[in-house]
This record gives sequence, structure tokens and C-alpha cells, in this order.
Amino acid sequence: MTTALDIGPASRGALTPAAALFHSLSEPTRLAIVQRLAGGEARVVDLMASLVLPQSTVSTHVACLRDCGLVAGRPQGRQVFYRLAQPELLQLLAAAETVLSATGSAVALCPVYGNPDPHTVRAQADVD
Repeated sequence: MTTALDIGPASRGALTPAAALFHSLSEPTRLAIVQRLAGGEARVVDLMASLVLPQSTVSTHVACLRDCGLVAGRPQGRQVFYRLAQPELLQLLAAAETVLSATGSAVALCPVYGNPDPHTVRAQADVD
């Protein structure tokens, strides 16, 4: 008997695109680029200034987001203006903020995916 909790190989395969989406957003620089583009179009030079990162880093992450279909470019002369290709990303970011508010620091303290500061972990342990 299969229950809703059983995840077989076919179900895992169906989850692969969603996992790839979340993985594409899991890198802080890419997430920062998406958040910046949520405010409107930007060139790589604009992203460099906002994020205080070198051109090569920004270009690499923009290319990744573009290859994933999350960001699109609009050439204008010798410049390219980037924008979110999927406006639904704004809803996803809003939902993520809601979940983060509800879970507090639990995600940040996750031993697998979080990047806890030892001082924060110690302070949180003292509170619990």
C-alpha cells in the first residue's frame, strides 16, 4: 500500500525540476540578483554597484539565472538590461519571507543548509 508519505523513484523524478529551481536560488549572490531585479531592470554594471561584486561574479550568476529561464535580457545598443523572466518569482520570494518569519532562525541554524555563526548558535541555545 502506498501512502502520501511514500516517495518512490517516479515521484522523486517529478520533483527534480522543483529541486533545480530551489537550487538555482540557493546561492546568496543569485538570490540577491533576483531580489534586485524584482525592483526593475538592471545592467550588469548596475548589479555590480548594488551588490558590490566584481563583473565576472555578477555575469556568471546572471548567466546561470538566464540559463535556468529565471532572468531574461533585453539588448539595447551595446548594453543588456536584465529583468525577471518569470514575474511569479515575486510571489515565491514573498512566500519565502512568510515561511522565514514563521520559522524564525530555524532555517539559518540548520546544520546541513544553514551557515550558523557560532555566537548566534550559542545565544540561541541560551534562549532555548
